[in-house]
Amino acid sequence: MGDEKSSRDLFRRFARTVLAHRKGGHSADQDVERAREVYQSSTMGALMEGVYDGDVTVGELLRHGDFGVGTFNHLDGEMLVLGGICYHLRADGSVEVADGSDLTPFAALTWFSPEQTAHVSSSMNRAELTAFIDELIRSENLMYAVRITGHFAEVRTRTVREQTPPYPPLTDATRGQAETTFTDITGTLAGYRTPDYEQGIGVAGYHLHFLDETHTHGGHSIEFRITKGRIEIAARPELHLSLPNTPEFLDSDLTSSDLSEKIRQAEGE
Repeated sequence: MGDEKSSRDLFRRFARTVLAHRKGGHSADQDVERAREVYQSSTMGALMEGVYDGDVTVGELLRHGDFGVGTFNHLDGEMLVLGGICYHLRADGSVEVADGSDLTPFAALTWFSPEQTAHVSSSMNRAELTAFIDELIRSENLMYAVRITGHFAEVRTRTVREQTPPYPPLTDATRGQAETTFTDITGTLAGYRTPDYEQGIGVAGYHLHFLDETHTHGGHSIEFRITKGRIEIAARPELHLSLPNTPEFLDSDLTSSDLSEKIRQAEGE
């Protein structure tokens, strides 16, 4: 009788695992190795050159993580994934939940489980807060998923507008970006800290998107001042890079000599 009960329990655990995998659901407890990984579709260098159409759907992305940032095909706004929900941050500052069939030319996702937590108890701007985080991390040579939740005196965002072919380079596209300033607002900044040597694969330094607590406003963070909040950090020592198989990507010249400067301009630095 005990053996029969044990067998049933084993089968139930097996069935739950199979169902979770079929649904795309993973967690750090279910899959330790994948919890160490950032899954990235395409490269920042390709985006800089105007490769704005990808072949990965939001539904596919969410099989690889519940946290991350990116953009949508045609450069139509910003992407922020929090708690397994993909938010579409539009140029007018509004937010909606993305459809699973929406496509992306660039995105980076991970399964987020914080390894370090710190608290913000005094006012800090972007430079001060990122310097504070730099003191917390154990090495500048790893990627880190970063989530900052709290109250902000001000958050300045920009969001790119949808582009039409022939696509301009990202430095040209961002010249027409919409900027929005939110004041006295509670919300979340989320994204990555990427090592300098990965510039062009990703965005070196901090790449953070903002979403307010009502999930109705947000954008790519340019500057902010936080007054009180919580910082959560998770090191990511593995990068899974998935490259598009589109004609635009395959035919692009991705060897720009001034790529770092172009990325800094596009990011608003």
